Amino acid sequence: MSAEKKKKWRNRGILALAFAAALAGSFQYISTYTTVSGNVNGKEMPICSVETEEKKVALTFDAAWGNDDTARILDILEKHHVRATFFMTGGWVEKYPEDVQAIKEAGHDLANHGETHRSMTGLSRKEVKQEVLSVHEKVLELAGVEMRLFRAPYDNYDDDVIRNIQACGYYPIQWSVDSLDWKDYGVENIIETVLGSAELKNGAIILLHNGAKYTADALDGLLTELEKKEYQMVPVSKLIYKKGYYLDAAGRQLKKNQKR
Repeated sequence: MSAEKKKKWRNRGILALAFAAALAGSFQYISTYTTVSGNVNGKEMPICSVETEEKKVALTFDAAWGNDDTARILDILEKHHVRATFFMTGGWVEKYPEDVQAIKEAGHDLANHGETHRSMTGLSRKEVKQEVLSVHEKVLELAGVEMRLFRAPYDNYDDDVIRNIQACGYYPIQWSVDSLDWKDYGVENIIETVLGSAELKNGAIILLHNGAKYTADALDGLLTELEKKEYQMVPVSKLIYKKGYYLDAAGRQLKKNQKR
């Protein structure tokens, strides 16, 4: 490794440590940003969907491995004037910095999917923070974006994981509609799975993957069908309530005093 590269990584490490130290134990910081109420009957929950009268859904892409289709996905989203949310791992950010910039410049949410795509359950508080803050620092340095949305890999979380994610200043975000694109069943299956889901309704959060085999092929048709149903597709940051909310047992986010 060259001296210049060593210096770059040494500086990056110093920044990461400083950032982690600034956040560690700073619950006053978190409360001013999130005003969270994610405890449901003693169980901590992530946000999986949003109760809203507006005909809006959020399209999300997990970016953890491949990159062959990212540019094409961005082109299709632009064609439909749709802004989405990309949950990225630290490895993906490091490997594809130009695509991180492209996602940002196209107006999409940059969001956190953990440094190494590890299952978060069973990790110590320190390990969870490292998984979250390492990616945060990389994206902050690369794109100047303070990410605030975190998705636990494999949909694996427990009370400690949710609390530790929140302690890093993040909203824990999962999904209500799984496209099952990761199973590689084909284009029509992706479209039919999303459109046929009982959870496809106002405030749904839809799970897709930028590296799945058929996702890019299915995306144009899926967006067309969602538009026919008069859904407006927005980034997660524009769908969720940032404060004064609570969650039901399914992780559906409601504003305080909001009736279902």
